[in-house]
Amino acid sequence: MPECLLLEGVTAGYGESVVLEDLSLRLDAGESLALLGRNGVGKSTLLLTLMGFTRLHRGSVRWQGQDLQRVPPHARVRAGIGWVPQERLMFPSLTVEEHLRVAARPGEWDQARVYALFPRLAERRLNMGNQLSGGEQQMLAIARALMTNPRVLLLDEPMEGLAPLIVQELLGVVRRLVTQAGMAVVVVEQHARMALELTRRAVVLERGRIVHASGSAELLSQPETLNRLLGVA
Repeated sequence: MPECLLLEGVTAGYGESVVLEDLSLRLDAGESLALLGRNGVGKSTLLLTLMGFTRLHRGSVRWQGQDLQRVPPHARVRAGIGWVPQERLMFPSLTVEEHLRVAARPGEWDQARVYALFPRLAERRLNMGNQLSGGEQQMLAIARALMTNPRVLLLDEPMEGLAPLIVQELLGVVRRLVTQAGMAVVVVEQHARMALELTRRAVVLERGRIVHASGSAELLSQPETLNRLLGVA
């Protein structure tokens, strides 16, 4: 299977501060990966490194064979890397429809398909970004990323701070993306079991390094390992 993303010996961080150390990871087309670890171990930093927002001290990040070191974030999005940031980054003065229109790139994902996935957004298409609930903003953040027609989708804590009913709705959406959409999906999520149930592969970070890699179902079936690595009973 052709690779989508390849990280080799990546040491990266913010300025002179190093967060990720000698990290290597491969993500193939159509794969799904849970990126797990306790708070502050470098999960979000890894996604930010893939998007080009950190300083790469050593190593390489390659996308479909291309070295990304000098490729700016907006060009990475155009090349097929979709990102849903933890902060959601809504524009308060844009409507739902305008958010989607600004992000649109040619491909299978258009407004009709996004609205079919998120009927709630269709009902609120004329609402401003700051008129949406937290759950609706998260839906819009995912929908906006899908409008770029990505080959890989990076989801940073997509369920954080949301009501249980909204979490269940979004879980269904992410599950559909993983199983039906044919894109690779990386999920950073504090709720380890939730992420493992959504994905096929898992890696666990500790102090900026990968300390465990396995199938998601395999890790889910090992409560002792989960507890040792993540404090999940």
